[in-house]
Amino acid sequence: MSRTARIVSDVMTHTVVAVGREAPFKEIVRTLEQWKVSALPVLAGEGRVIGVVSEADLLPKEEFRDSDPARLSQLRDLPGIAKAGAVSAGELMTSPAITVHANATLAEAARIMTHRRVKRLPVVDGEGRLEGIVSRADLLKVFLRPDEEIEDEVRREVVAHLFPAPGQAVEVRVSEGVVTLTGHVRDAVLIPAAARLIRAVEGVVDFDNQLTTTHLTAGPPA
Repeated sequence: MSRTARIVSDVMTHTVVAVGREAPFKEIVRTLEQWKVSALPVLAGEGRVIGVVSEADLLPKEEFRDSDPARLSQLRDLPGIAKAGAVSAGELMTSPAITVHANATLAEAARIMTHRRVKRLPVVDGEGRLEGIVSRADLLKVFLRPDEEIEDEVRREVVAHLFPAPGQAVEVRVSEGVVTLTGHVRDAVLIPAAARLIRAVEGVVDFDNQLTTTHLTAGPPA
């Protein structure tokens, strides 16, 4: 059964603004403002991603502006305090960068973002060189897929394989990404498999099972 799982390269932004390790504080702020982004990859060597500098990395400069200098020196090992005194991307950046490869699935990228609590991921090649960037908004683009396209894939890739005729008549309807199967099938054991496959289709929001069966799975003894 073929699948059409989309990958990061399908949705990522290919043109990415980045800065070098030596980029000064104010240049970083200007670049963020100019490009209307909230974070920048930091590059070294032949375009290798060595970190990411974000608005959150810059804020300690303002947060600790009116703090007691003597107190700051005592707390110099704290990350926020250290960044308050930083003046370049290399000092400010979060490193190592959390990245993803272009051939990763969107589900894989989403899991990385969720587990690492980041809003975007630099996309790198096998040598760690920058190829693009993918954001949460990019991953959500799959839910813009037309209902008709989802319906066609479910009918072709799921229903046709699990519930072939004769003796089974399954209809597929998709509304706002919710897939509904109606009709009659011979074996109830295939319904959970259909649910898993349907939910794996890009753009599906949920699955509503309205199927009836001839042979029901036996329940526990009375």
